[in-house]
Amino acid sequence: MASPSPHDRSRKDDEDDPVERMISRTGCAELHYAVQECMAEHQDWRVCQSQVQTFKDCMMNFQNTQKKTLMKPQPTSTESTPS
Repeated sequence: MASPSPHDRSRKDDEDDPVERMISRTGCAELHYAVQECMAEHQDWRVCQSQVQTFKDCMMNFQNTQKKTLMKPQPTSTESTPS
């Protein structure tokens, strides 16, 4: 029996790829796919710098938003308890 090709991307494992899930949560997935498509087409990352930069900017915006959210003061348990 022949083993499946490592290049066969139709496997069910790809549907639960943690990297794909993480990128999807950022809102930058379409930009990530644009980088992948450019790389597949040109096979040269230098040609794809505009797509890479756009994806990078999106990810930086997401990270900055996350930092601001995490740095907001959280209510302590005494503040949230009704008197």
